[in-house]
Amino acid sequence: MSSMKATLPILLVLAALSAGQGSFAQTLVPGSSPLLLPPPPPPPPPPKIEIPKVPKLDARPSYNYKPPQRPSFSDRISKCLDDAAGAGLTPADRGTYSRMCANQ
Repeated sequence: MSSMKATLPILLVLAALSAGQGSFAQTLVPGSSPLLLPPPPPPPPPPKIEIPKVPKLDARPSYNYKPPQRPSFSDRISKCLDDAAGAGLTPADRGTYSRMCANQ
C-alpha cells in the first residue's frame, strides 16, 4: 500500500508533463522566426470608378424602330408545346397545336 502511495504522485507528474509538451511545440511567438510565417498577400487593386453618362436636357430621345428578331423554330416549338401542356391538351393534340402555332 505504501509503494502505491509513492508511485501515484510520480505517475501524476509524468502524465502532466507529457500532456503539456504538445502545446509548447505548437506555439509560435510573433517575431521569433520570420521563415515560419509567410508574408500576407498583397491587397486587391482598387475598383475602377467611372462617371455615368448623363443625358442632356435638350437632346431628343433616340428610338430603335427595328422590329425584334423572330425566335428560332425550335424556340417557337418549345413555347407552343409548353402552352399546349398548360392548356391541358392530350399528347396527340399538342403535336397538332404546336405545328400550327410555330408556323404562324
